[in-house]
Amino acid sequence: MLYLWIKAAHVVALIAWMAAMLYLPRLFVYHAGLPAGSPQGETFKVMERRLAKAIMTPAMIATWVLGLTLAWMSGAYAQGWLQAKFALVLAMSGLHGWFARMVKDFAADRNTRAPTFYRVVNEVPTLLMIGIVILAIVKPF
Repeated sequence: MLYLWIKAAHVVALIAWMAAMLYLPRLFVYHAGLPAGSPQGETFKVMERRLAKAIMTPAMIATWVLGLTLAWMSGAYAQGWLQAKFALVLAMSGLHGWFARMVKDFAADRNTRAPTFYRVVNEVPTLLMIGIVILAIVKPF
């Protein structure tokens, strides 16, 4: 029964992490189109910082801790599908770190990229999520 509670908590943490990973680049799209120091830009800085620090990072940590606990409890860590999923989650974590760096760049008015760049970047978490979900549910190998 404990395994199922941990699994449920893992899914909830993952949903929160993915919501933030999908929303943050959308904020960047709108923020990148504003002049540095504008009142709207200052509002976006607060929104980006709070999303990253209060939701995205704690949710990522919970996802990792709970996911590793599930892998250990189930013994599935040696299976190919979980190793592939682990690789994609590592990639998602790297993307998370890159997004955190972008939050700092926007906060310091150092963004040099156009909104179009962030529209493209916004698709990367979706592609990783699709792969992760397929591996977790279908377990193709």
